Amino acid sequence: MSLRIALAQLNVTVGDLPGNAARIVQAAREAAGQGVQLLVTPELSLCGYPPEDLLLRPAFIDACQAQLQALAQELATLPVAVVVGLPLPLPQAPAQSRSQQAPRGFNGAAVLQGGRVLSSYAKRELPNYQVFDERRYFVSGRDAGQTATVVDIGGCRVGLLICEDAWFDEPAQAARAAGAEVLAVLNASPFHVGKPAEREARMAATARATGLPLLYAHLVGGQDEVVFDGGSFVLDAQGAITARAPLFEEHLLVLDTDLRGPVMPLPDLEAQVWGALTLGVRDYLGKGGFPGAIIGLSGGIDSALVLAIAVDALGADRVRAVMMPSPYTADISWIDARDMAERLDVRYDEIPISGLFEGFNASLSPLFEGRDADTTEENLQARIRGTLLMALSNKFGSLVLTTGNKSEMATGYCTLYGDMAGGFAVIKDVAKTLVFQLADWRNRQGPAPVIPQRIIDRPPSAELRPDQKDEDSLPPYPVLDAILARYMEEDASVEQLLAEGFDPAQVERVTKLIKISEYKRRQAPIGIRITHRSFGRDWRYPITNRFRA
Repeated sequence: MSLRIALAQLNVTVGDLPGNAARIVQAAREAAGQGVQLLVTPELSLCGYPPEDLLLRPAFIDACQAQLQALAQELATLPVAVVVGLPLPLPQAPAQSRSQQAPRGFNGAAVLQGGRVLSSYAKRELPNYQVFDERRYFVSGRDAGQTATVVDIGGCRVGLLICEDAWFDEPAQAARAAGAEVLAVLNASPFHVGKPAEREARMAATARATGLPLLYAHLVGGQDEVVFDGGSFVLDAQGAITARAPLFEEHLLVLDTDLRGPVMPLPDLEAQVWGALTLGVRDYLGKGGFPGAIIGLSGGIDSALVLAIAVDALGADRVRAVMMPSPYTADISWIDARDMAERLDVRYDEIPISGLFEGFNASLSPLFEGRDADTTEENLQARIRGTLLMALSNKFGSLVLTTGNKSEMATGYCTLYGDMAGGFAVIKDVAKTLVFQLADWRNRQGPAPVIPQRIIDRPPSAELRPDQKDEDSLPPYPVLDAILARYMEEDASVEQLLAEGFDPAQVERVTKLIKISEYKRRQAPIGIRITHRSFGRDWRYPITNRFRA
């Protein structure tokens, strides 16, 4: 093969059509400067992924078409063909009523060269599971009678596929039957733990089944809850990796004429999760225009981990930590909080809440007369802290990052309008056992540990009453997280859990807490998805629900 190809691993922003087009042009110019004849960009690279209900607006589809034509003109003088992902309009838009929305287009790709659209392709397989909702927005190219698209670039016949197409046999085989010599796959595949290796294995099977090399151009960047990890790659006809781009950063992967290039290693599990969390924070704040982040630092491991992630994502100068000790805050908590803030060189403030807490209690005491103190008074402390953090956010424009983990969110061990108050839940999908793993991993990265070891070693506590420990209210976290993984992430039944040897009392306790806490989770800020089943887009359970199996 004499064709020189590059894969543009781009970090685009949903709806920023001019900005995304500029990124494509920049990549095309760089590729042309290296003798590239074909540049492949990710799925929906022109409009960003996922555009969600923007796709139901005729003005959005029209704007994408106008931007495509402008992009074709801007690329006209470059000696490189560019494959661009974008929504393509239906040949005839369906009649609409005010109360009914229907798909208005295809999830498509257009090949640009010489100032015009050489060819186009409509995605055939539309995913409708996990975070995907494509049948709400798109018509399948197959249903519209479209066939495979194979383009001749420099004497090489390239078959186009889009993401899910390559997970099924028919679209790839149709491209092969139409004369494709290589498959080019445009992708926007959200990250979860284990997904990079899973993708490569599945694409290797597709390459072997067709006997064709496969190019996988993947999106990178954070978009609300989901993160796209990059790691674009190339496989030979036997399914072996011949090139791989780095994860979690923009990159132009330029291939030799034998479709070989650098092969970046896949990071270990903790490094992948850290990369997803830092990229998710950086892009959510950066693309949203927030100047920085505010974190309530408690001296516990969850807030310590979120602080470390935020500093790695944004830089110390854009992160502010606030310690708000109550009457039940241990001395070592504020000592460790100060220590960590110094290690990371962030702005650190202390706002004691004892006086505020006493004032609330005094105001409420006539109404609470004759009733013992309980979680009401505990939650008051959390809500005072939430109010203070939100006041700082309002005054300075920075976003409050909440610090609750997946184990807490699952069981409702969190306070509405208290520790749940904020704009972005960084570790919402990180189980408590993984929180400890990530803290240890980050401390090993050097040049010196950023999380004081005592924070990692101390038994977790909300410190809302004397001598409180998390395990006073919850099962041990290894047990809780194991049940959570099987029941919530893998849909195992209670009967299956019991058959697997889990303690019946613990199973009953955890599954009940998961069910009765849905009303809290529905009001929580969105957070970064790092598992294949997160609370959010993946989990759509009714709040009012009496099913108990």
